[in-house]
Amino acid sequence: MAEAIEKPVEEVENKKPEVKKNKKDIEAVINIYTSFNNTIAHATDMSGKTLAKVSGGMVTKHGRLKGSPTIAMFIAKRIGESLREQGVTQLYIRIRAKTGNPAPGPGTNAIVKSLSREGFKMLNILDITRSARGGPKKKGGRRGRRP
Repeated sequence: MAEAIEKPVEEVENKKPEVKKNKKDIEAVINIYTSFNNTIAHATDMSGKTLAKVSGGMVTKHGRLKGSPTIAMFIAKRIGESLREQGVTQLYIRIRAKTGNPAPGPGTNAIVKSLSREGFKMLNILDITRSARGGPKKKGGRRGRRP
């Protein structure tokens, strides 16, 4: 009987505890360009290599809808699916509006909200809109453009 008791103890000692492997969180950068006429989302890895690119025209055939928040949600869904396949879990978001505009277009908030709902972790949200510093004279003359 002493031999029967010893064997199970040896088997327990030989088993190594299973260690869960921590997957390294893969990061990506999403550049979102929004105007009032269109929305473009471009996902790259940290070195700048393109992972996915979706625009409003790829989602809808109606030109008037390309800049709407509804289409922006579909853009985010497509970008999210392709990033998920590549193992990306964390995102840096860079938002850009048309130069000189005070605010980005209506699709910006929809894309950010949709991506966060899909389970991506937002590490940083940055506005990189360019601002004009002088430049050439605007069209229209001294008294402005008249109808």
